[in-house]
Amino acid sequence: MAAMLTDMLGNYMYKQRIGQDRIGLEKWAVQTAPYLYSADSEELFERVKLASNELSGRVLLLDSDGKIQADAYGELEGMRLDLPEIASVLVSGNTASYGVHEMSQHASTILEKSIYKYLPESWVSVSTACLVEAADVIGVIVLISSVNDMMQSLYLLQSNMLMLFVIAALVAMISGTVLSSVITNPLKDLMRGIQRMGKGDFSVRVPEKGSGELFHMAQAFNSMTERIETLDNSRNQFVSDASHELKTPLATMKIMIESLIYQPDMEEELRTEFLSDVNAEIDRLSAIVSDLLTLVHADAHTIKLSRNRMSFASVVKEVAHRLEPLISQREQELELNIQDSCDMYADRSKLEQVVYNLMENAVKYTHTGGKIKVSLYRDGREAKLTVKDDGAGISEENLKHIFERFYRVDRARSRETGGTGLGLSISKQMVTLHSGKIYAESEEGKGSTFTVILPLTTG
Repeated sequence: MAAMLTDMLGNYMYKQRIGQDRIGLEKWAVQTAPYLYSADSEELFERVKLASNELSGRVLLLDSDGKIQADAYGELEGMRLDLPEIASVLVSGNTASYGVHEMSQHASTILEKSIYKYLPESWVSVSTACLVEAADVIGVIVLISSVNDMMQSLYLLQSNMLMLFVIAALVAMISGTVLSSVITNPLKDLMRGIQRMGKGDFSVRVPEKGSGELFHMAQAFNSMTERIETLDNSRNQFVSDASHELKTPLATMKIMIESLIYQPDMEEELRTEFLSDVNAEIDRLSAIVSDLLTLVHADAHTIKLSRNRMSFASVVKEVAHRLEPLISQREQELELNIQDSCDMYADRSKLEQVVYNLMENAVKYTHTGGKIKVSLYRDGREAKLTVKDDGAGISEENLKHIFERFYRVDRARSRETGGTGLGLSISKQMVTLHSGKIYAESEEGKGSTFTVILPLTTG
């Protein structure tokens, strides 16, 4: 780039100098041609000296054979000059020519010695123009002048530009390296994270540096890995909990059946009790398997809703009626506050399962003699169901996991009440399928409130 710009500027300066020299030479070529043609040596010499003074250089006049007929400095008359600019006019037939030559103080020819004697600079220009008489070229006029200042300016410019471009290149390289590292390092971190994740390490996180797309990409990757890690942990926990839940009733049944096998003379009453317990464990096992299948279908999005026009209020009343024996047994009080029928287009059996899970949990986890309050009302285009109890409540830490599968606040007590730990998780899936929301609010020692919000779609 520096060389190209220097050449462009040099060519421009050459053209300016050529234009100036050519104008002056052509004028003097016209004036001196008659004197060369008439061989008037004295007048010719005077004209050459005048031209030399006017053009600020050394003027030489040559005939058509290339022999010097007049020299402004009176030293080279009678000599022949071998310069390409002269040959360009006398041999090639050009009307004018121009060139730049580097001189040396160790000149080897008479011309070089003579020129260096009066122009001890490194660079000189040679400009020529033809002398014409009667349409014939009879000679050539030569102007030799110093262009040292111009060449030094060009070389200085070239040096400065080279220096400037070297500095610019270094700055560009350093900036490029820094910028490249800024861009590529997050990408390398991301690639390493992807490779580790591909090997099964879902705990990997990448630094969230900078801003823009790379920052958002790192955020998205970390969010994705966090989600995958959570799902993987949930899957492992799910397999572990499911295995444990299935193993417990099987182990109980095995003990009871072995007792029946190895004690053939067991009393009839005790045998009946054992068989009743086995039947209860089978029912429990069947419930767990049924709930697991429901969740598997929900995860696979294969559950289809059988929507019909229905009254949500009638579902709540029916579930309350079914739970009356259990409520009476525990000497609890159930308060129903139904303000609207909340007619909707929904799957009655699925919503009945949701309401039953919530109300049954409220009954099970409320102390004997406690109070349960169920409210249903219309809020705009939504139905809002709340199930509130005055039980032991749920801690803030446990409340975050309350809808997770197999999660129990009190595992021992849950098994005593016959729960599988899947009811709330299934309820959430069913509510979500109906485009609704479910959430819980609780405080230890002050009971819990579960809220279900469903859209009142008309089908």
